Amino acid sequence: MAKKHTSETGVVRLKTRPQFLFVRGGPSERRRSLVVQARARKGSDVIGAGFTATKKIGNAVIRNRAKRRLREAARLLLPLHGWAGTDYVFIARMDTATIGWQRLLDDMESALISLAQQISAGTGPA
Repeated sequence: MAKKHTSETGVVRLKTRPQFLFVRGGPSERRRSLVVQARARKGSDVIGAGFTATKKIGNAVIRNRAKRRLREAARLLLPLHGWAGTDYVFIARMDTATIGWQRLLDDMESALISLAQQISAGTGPA
């Protein structure tokens, strides 16, 4: 069972395709402004965070804005609600770039809390 994230644990970026594909096999939570996928990783105390936006979201400017907003929200919320030894992938949706900032934070927080319950209980896929 993973232990709750503390301030000593770091957050590292997921950058390669195999890292994203690994996380895809875990549970996910969908909200209006984003999708969050999570999967526990063995033998590590760091939190992994990856960010993605497909071309369905919009042009490059909109995709980049959506990813910037996701990165900032994750920077604020992962230390509070993330689990050590878990990788997270944040996927932008149509509303991510334009939705109110507080609503985006609320969506991400509720998704992280729900995923933490699934991870601690050992439920969900894989």
